Amino acid sequence: MENPQWKTPASTPGEEFEMIAKTFQGLETVLATELIDLGANNIQLGRRMVSFTGDKQLLYRANFQLRTALRILMPIKHFRATSADEVYTAIQEIDWTRLLTNDTTFAVDSVVNSQEFRHSKFVAYKVKDAIVDQMRERTGSRPNIRVTNPDLQLHIHIAEYDCTLSLDTSGESLHRRGYRQETVEAPLNEVLAAGIIMLTGWKGQCDLIDPMCGSGTIPVEAALIARGIAPGVYRKEYAFEKWPDFDQELFDSIYEDDSQEHDFPHHIYGYDINHNAVAIATTNVKAAGLSKEITIAQQDFADFRQPEEKAVIITNPPYGERISAPDLLGLYKMIGSKFKHCFTGNDAWVLSYREECFDQIGLKPSLRTPLYNGSLECELRKYQMFDGKFNDMRAGGGDIKTAQERRMMADRKRFKQHRDFKERLEDDPRERFTRKKDREDFRRDSKKGNFRKEQGAWSKGQRDDRKEFRGDRKDFRRDSKKDFRKPFGKPFDKNKPDKKYGKKRYDDED
Repeated sequence: MENPQWKTPASTPGEEFEMIAKTFQGLETVLATELIDLGANNIQLGRRMVSFTGDKQLLYRANFQLRTALRILMPIKHFRATSADEVYTAIQEIDWTRLLTNDTTFAVDSVVNSQEFRHSKFVAYKVKDAIVDQMRERTGSRPNIRVTNPDLQLHIHIAEYDCTLSLDTSGESLHRRGYRQETVEAPLNEVLAAGIIMLTGWKGQCDLIDPMCGSGTIPVEAALIARGIAPGVYRKEYAFEKWPDFDQELFDSIYEDDSQEHDFPHHIYGYDINHNAVAIATTNVKAAGLSKEITIAQQDFADFRQPEEKAVIITNPPYGERISAPDLLGLYKMIGSKFKHCFTGNDAWVLSYREECFDQIGLKPSLRTPLYNGSLECELRKYQMFDGKFNDMRAGGGDIKTAQERRMMADRKRFKQHRDFKERLEDDPRERFTRKKDREDFRRDSKKGNFRKEQGAWSKGQRDDRKEFRGDRKDFRRDSKKDFRKPFGKPFDKNKPDKKYGKKRYDDED
């Protein structure tokens, strides 16, 4: 992209400027810690983001080395707007000839959280129109829009009336490391996997086991952390490499710097019951060049045995949303049993979504951390394994919580008083609908098949239907051989996934 007038906050050598690192909700503190280690200044935490300042070298390092960042943005204008016309006017005040030529392709991404601006795509269109209209007025022609791989990626963020227009320095989301060749259904995001590992405090001081590894994301990210390998070594390109002021020599020095890399004296094990998942995970491990550090094998968690060496388990089992299991609650009961009897003296970390799944584990967690997996509000729970019964352990002066974990658990503001995922699988669908305030109109609209009368009373026929529904539910709960079913009763069909439960990849959750 040639532009002799090109000028951004990073154009002046050595000058510090503002940047924003996007991440998943729940990983902001982990990301801030990473930025401190990189030498960033003026770090401030926000919702799903951390703002900071630094120079061009830090910009390159942030993209190349941060494990829990989804993308790095460079703000070029902050303003307030109460209407779409005010957004248009503010964007036109920028001299776009410093960033674009008529041969430059660009795209506009938008994130909107505002009562005034309800449609993020409409905001993106207004930004695009303001840019195109100015360029046409000044040059007589207009630059082209390209949705995929543009020369310049812009990002507009609106929180109520506060607006920030930024240059996207990353391009493709940073979770796309480059080593993943194939995936299983609903793979764990690489950034989330790295964040989970970093939240546990594991840095390679013992073996690590993922008994349900899927496509191998947790084992690979763990190996990168244990070896001190930057996650960007597999990336083909970043957006800033297309900019006229890109410093190739500076970036090469960062890319070739292996001073943080070191040996890993322990080992990482990934297991899965599915033969196809094992093959995919093995392929990804080889693509990452980590076959020496990681062993992938086919094994049912029911066959898990006490490891000879000290180890930690970090795993993300199915939880009945994006993927499930024939007997979901039975799976979690087995997980708890294996933790208790075959992992004594070690710690286990489980990321899951449904409260009843955690209940089936049957163990008291020492730490609970809220995290978002895509749009699902999950929890990462730590289980400390010990010999004997909990009360006997406490009577002997033992404790499953450290002083730091007690302080973290005391901060109850981090948790909702009524968590959405505590809605039980076996709840009556009619009752679940009445708990949703935003579905009140549904009950009043008889054309949509409401379950209740306007007065809220049940007719005799409805009561009979309800009794029949409860009877079917009891039969389902007694029959462990039946396929796991959705609350409304239709069995899963792997060959015909529906919209909610079908194959879906959760990528950058801006």
